[in-house]
Amino acid sequence: MKNTILLGSLLLSTSLVIAADQPASVTPVAAPASAPTAVSIPAADAKPKEPLSFFVTSAGIGKGAELGGLAGADAHCQKLAEAAGSVNKTWHAYLSTQAADGQPVINARDRIGSGPWHNAKGAEVAKNIAHLHGNTLELARLGNNLSRTTVLTEKNETVNGAGDKPNQHDILTGSQPDGTAFTDAADHTCKNYTSSAEDGSAQVGHFDRTGGGNTSWNSAHASKGCGQENLVKTGGAGLFYCFAIN
Repeated sequence: MKNTILLGSLLLSTSLVIAADQPASVTPVAAPASAPTAVSIPAADAKPKEPLSFFVTSAGIGKGAELGGLAGADAHCQKLAEAAGSVNKTWHAYLSTQAADGQPVINARDRIGSGPWHNAKGAEVAKNIAHLHGNTLELARLGNNLSRTTVLTEKNETVNGAGDKPNQHDILTGSQPDGTAFTDAADHTCKNYTSSAEDGSAQVGHFDRTGGGNTSWNSAHASKGCGQENLVKTGGAGLFYCFAIN
């Protein structure tokens, strides 16, 4: 009897030791799923902003239509463009001159490069000379993209137009609608931009394509005088267009 009890106790003790050595049953826990990594996919039609190659001057020279001739006007365009951060470009004013003192006519359209031209926001205002001036009937119907919202200064700012106070939509050009100089005997350029007299005249365009029965951006009407006050009184400020020729 004693042997039977002893054998039972020994078997029970062995079973307990073996059970103690077994690992506890643990229910596996799934690892948390990692969050998906965001991937930036550029738009298929994304394009870099086009550099500035056209603007209307934020300010004139301050002497009405006396700009120091074409050289003075070009220098003003260059100074304003460089101050706005445009480098490595040559700028010309969109101005025509008339034959005088043995000098031939110079057409505005012939001195501004070949395009395309973009404003300070990078928007295209014209593809080329033909598009700018509507050389063909088709292009004339299409029209360029110069308007109140696209004709910006070198500072990416708008200019006062018709209805604003003061109205400054008269832009000096001295040009006919096709961008060429006048060839008659009348003065259309305030003596090739060397006069600020109360008399005389210069042809102007309306950048906002509004007013005066003529919506031409480059040849709307003649100014009434060449002085700064004369230009201001008739809706201008002595501003002009500038184009990058390269």
